[in-house]
Amino acid sequence: MSLITPFAGLRPAPERAAEVAAPPYDVMSAAEARRMVEGRPWSFLHISRAEVDLPEGTDPYAPEVYAKARENLDRMLDAGVLVRDAAPCYSVYRLTMGEHRQIGLVASASVAAYDAGRIKKHEFTRPAKEDDRVRQIEALSAQTGPVFLVYRATSAIDDLLAQVGATKPEVDVTATDGVRHELWTLTDPALIAQLTDAFEALDALYIADGHHRSAAASRVAASRSSDTGFLSVIFPHDQMRILDYNRVIRDLNGQEPEHLLEQLAASFQVEPSAEPVKPAQPGEFGLYLDSRWYRLTLDPRLIPTDDPVARLDVSLLQNHLIGPMLGIEDPRRDDRIEFVGGIRGLGELVRRVDSGEMAIALALHPTSMDDLMAVADAGHVMPPKSTWFEPKLADGLVSLVLD
Repeated sequence: MSLITPFAGLRPAPERAAEVAAPPYDVMSAAEARRMVEGRPWSFLHISRAEVDLPEGTDPYAPEVYAKARENLDRMLDAGVLVRDAAPCYSVYRLTMGEHRQIGLVASASVAAYDAGRIKKHEFTRPAKEDDRVRQIEALSAQTGPVFLVYRATSAIDDLLAQVGATKPEVDVTATDGVRHELWTLTDPALIAQLTDAFEALDALYIADGHHRSAAASRVAASRSSDTGFLSVIFPHDQMRILDYNRVIRDLNGQEPEHLLEQLAASFQVEPSAEPVKPAQPGEFGLYLDSRWYRLTLDPRLIPTDDPVARLDVSLLQNHLIGPMLGIEDPRRDDRIEFVGGIRGLGELVRRVDSGEMAIALALHPTSMDDLMAVADAGHVMPPKSTWFEPKLADGLVSLVLD
């Protein structure tokens, strides 16, 4: 099976895309999802977060949630709000957020290539979240949340996508967060074959976001003895925008701020700052403690050069501060630590600490795409919450039906 294939997608009927498009299912709380669907009967959240149509407090993993998702999908099909493509096709998808633009391809990515490691991972998955995606796919007999994939930029693909992007899109929606979503449908057999061959020439694809969705799609394909692929949108690596993924911690592990600062001096250069510290380079961190900002610069001799995981800023911070000084050895499971996406800004870190909810905040420099691919190429995994991608893909603009 080819690395990618076209598919007959399920998408909003013409002129209905703005009513349907919704943020990814996993970027909001249940309460936020309920507010988002108010006055929006055709929002895709009625499918991706079907608990919004059930009593408050409903377990999002309860069987009735998946049943309601199927009911809502059927309702949107019956009303003609969602329609199926007449034939297999690709779509081009462009995201615009302020001055940033990225353009990629919507395709069915090969499960066989994923299972063989040609579509590369860099994160562990959590069983509960993976099981949830399996149940959602099975209930809908469709994949509705695209996996965010990356390819190493190559003109053989980039130029084709740019040519399509120079024409008028069929879908042009600006979401409430200001992100613009544009789509073009590609039905020309020659162009489809050209893109398929260009991707087949690549050594690998990389999962940027969507490890649970791809793992669930693999499980569903295995249970059905099917070679069905998984829904994906694939972008060139040099157009990706990764933001910082910061940390807030509930307490100082029984020590006073002054003692923590003394400890830090053994491994970091510590400089007080009159302004919030947004790290400008790897190895540099911002620390907010006791209503003050500090710039931390790790001793370069402590940064390994031959280990793609250990040299990441998230690893350096964990290994030289969060673990040994604050006593958090397993950030995946320790409820003393929480993670704040850079899209919320440094002000959110200040708010969380000044409110008394948290004792300390740590700001990081963003992980690079080169680092992500190096980790994946080595067959390793990154620490939890290493990357925050912006802008996000919308749910509902294209879904993959399991025939």
